[in-house]
Amino acid sequence: MFTGIVQEIGTVRHAAPNASGLRLEVASSLVTQDLGIDASVNVAGACLTVVERDTHGFAVDLVTETLSRTTLGRAMRGTRVNLESAATPTTALGGHFVQGHVDTTTKLLARRDEGGGAARLRFALPKALARYIVMKGFITIDGVSLTVAGLGKTFFEIALIPHTAERTTLGALAPGDLVNVETDVLAKYVERLVKRT
Repeated sequence: MFTGIVQEIGTVRHAAPNASGLRLEVASSLVTQDLGIDASVNVAGACLTVVERDTHGFAVDLVTETLSRTTLGRAMRGTRVNLESAATPTTALGGHFVQGHVDTTTKLLARRDEGGGAARLRFALPKALARYIVMKGFITIDGVSLTVAGLGKTFFEIALIPHTAERTTLGALAPGDLVNVETDVLAKYVERLVKRT
């Protein structure tokens, strides 16, 4: 489990197909300190398992399921990714409960700069996820815990503060870019419980 509070931006140093899908090697200085082999790490919103590690980064394997639901199959040398190590019982829950189980990808439709590094980002609303996205509710974009600031029939928006723009990959997003999306897991559990009654 994660909180959606990004610890650092890592850089893909190598991406290579393998028998099970794709192996990514990610350069990291901060997050790597807490990682061992078999540890969970959030890479651009996806919960992955560390299969190799050195002092300058780590490697993860992506299988077909991950490649089909995330943007990570497009990663190449130099791609920047948000990183967060798994939460512990003493981790401050500054974001929300993030599983790292990406639901789908969606496209940034528009970006409106609001001065001082702040921006309003409008994303396409995936039909299958629309029922889980509510005004002022939680949403995770590329591993970042965010609040839904605008919602229409075909879109949702987030208000990006300068700090988040600077400390995550969201600050460099441009219209047309694809992002990984995870909706609030609590909404999914509520829906499941209601359907059973």
